[in-house]
Amino acid sequence: MASQSVTGAHIIARTLKDLGVTVVFGLVGVPVSDIAEQAINLGIRFIGFRNEQAASYAATAYGYLTGKPGVCLVVGGPGVLHAIAGVGNASENNFPLLLLGGSIETYLHTKGAFQELDSVTLLMPHTKLSIRPPNASSIPSIIANAYRCSFYGRPGTGFVDLPADFINNPVEEVEDVEETPRVPLPPQGGADEARLLEIAQLIKGAKAPLVVIGKGAAYAQAEKPIRELIDRAKIPFLPSPMGKGVLPDSHPLNASSARSAALKIADVVLVLGARLNWIFHYGEAPKWNPDAKIIQVDISPEELGRNAGDAELAIIGDVNIVVQQLTRHLGHWHYDPSISNYTSNLQSAKSKNEAIATKAASNPSVPLSYAHAFAILKHALHSLSPPSEGGICYIAEGANTMDISRSIFPLEHPRLRLDAGSYATMGVGLPYAIAAYEAYNGPRAQASSGPAKRKKIVAIEGDSAFGFTGMEVETMARFGMDILIFVINNGGIYFGDSNTSDDWQAKYEKTVSGQGEKGLRSWALGWEVRYEKMAEMCGGQGYFVRTPEELERATVEGFKAKGPVVVNVIIQSGKVEKPSFGWQVTPKKKSRGARL
Repeated sequence: MASQSVTGAHIIARTLKDLGVTVVFGLVGVPVSDIAEQAINLGIRFIGFRNEQAASYAATAYGYLTGKPGVCLVVGGPGVLHAIAGVGNASENNFPLLLLGGSIETYLHTKGAFQELDSVTLLMPHTKLSIRPPNASSIPSIIANAYRCSFYGRPGTGFVDLPADFINNPVEEVEDVEETPRVPLPPQGGADEARLLEIAQLIKGAKAPLVVIGKGAAYAQAEKPIRELIDRAKIPFLPSPMGKGVLPDSHPLNASSARSAALKIADVVLVLGARLNWIFHYGEAPKWNPDAKIIQVDISPEELGRNAGDAELAIIGDVNIVVQQLTRHLGHWHYDPSISNYTSNLQSAKSKNEAIATKAASNPSVPLSYAHAFAILKHALHSLSPPSEGGICYIAEGANTMDISRSIFPLEHPRLRLDAGSYATMGVGLPYAIAAYEAYNGPRAQASSGPAKRKKIVAIEGDSAFGFTGMEVETMARFGMDILIFVINNGGIYFGDSNTSDDWQAKYEKTVSGQGEKGLRSWALGWEVRYEKMAEMCGGQGYFVRTPEELERATVEGFKAKGPVVVNVIIQSGKVEKPSFGWQVTPKKKSRGARL
């Protein structure tokens, strides 16, 4: 019978196709291999990773960049456990993820079967929906519901557990298999007009207004209405690390270079798609003006009134719609900088901070410093692709590497910078680069209407961060991804442990001999490890550089290469530079008295 040739694997793949899925990230094995094969047969691109953790990270970033859930396919048991990393990342960053996990046959539950795990119960507290289909015929509606849940409202994870017998067995009655329900884009909600009028009056009365732009605004693709708001109202703005580009970094009202001053002075703050978490110091003093009135605009009710937020001033709704409504209520009003010294104070802080950064970048040294290395990269990359063209997507991962580079590379367009995000997750760099490549250069981008401008994906990695998912360079090579990777190599986590090769070798020998207190410290990594060989062994190109000239040449040649490139940049090791997460650290509040 014809019905005997239709398996659950085919139904699952067909459901993904019906939902408009063009790429699946994952790692195959028993029992999910045939799902991937069936997906490929239907024209879906399957990106096979070297680790489920990396695959799950890539799927979350793809969801952020495209606005639709990224799909990750893994085996059961350990595969699901590894992919939990992506579930946590999706939850904390509000990225949409559909996770499909294989599992044991339904009749083997509790018998100690191969890789047995009650994944549904395990993931239920960490997902928006965690479910197992009751039978193969219901697979389309179950997957579609999980897909819908993952990006309606506050984005997160939808998880579907797929038993092996459902996947592999022929479906007895094909006519009983449900049709895939249609899942349109999420509806957009606006705000109450009375609340908007109140907020507009509050903004108009501010002496030091500020707009904070988060990655939620970038995810919502709200750049057009936000640019109109800022251009008309003339309010200074401050983007989050991944909110950069919603408004151009070159915009005269950008307060990024005066971040601390802006937060301390602002008296009315409009927060668009950003959370008052550790990245923004919870909205609390002493980093913030303690008297500031904070107006949160968010799609998630749970965020409103959180920490220093005021729920009575908050607006629940889609940033796209709410900003347009608010702009209409503000009318022809715009901020008059003459009413206070607010803008002059911001400009003074900008000038001071930019002068410090310029001095650091122009201070030549060998080994290179972070600032000098990034200045060389910036000059070379901008000569190849000016920021105005929006032709480069930056991935930044690491401690100092991520934080320092954040202010070095300007963006004029949104969704062109990905970093460790709200969860400060290490190991996302290379998976995010693969996701960005697929989002901008893969089949979805090629199929979009109008000319799709190809983007160069540039990953700037600390040597420690690169080590988490370094084998994914092989994934890039296997799929012909011309991703340019810079490993900023100081031989350590935050900082290295030695200034010379001889010093490192001496400490290494003491460590091996058991003289721990005299040997390598916990943050030490190998001395000048040849990370560029990772690209060479996969057929890509590798560069080992020490000098400014070598770095510039490697950047230009690597940018034009056809496959993955790893540029191993040796910078100052030892305790030469401090960990630069100071802007993210909340200062200690004054003690009310010593405790005995």
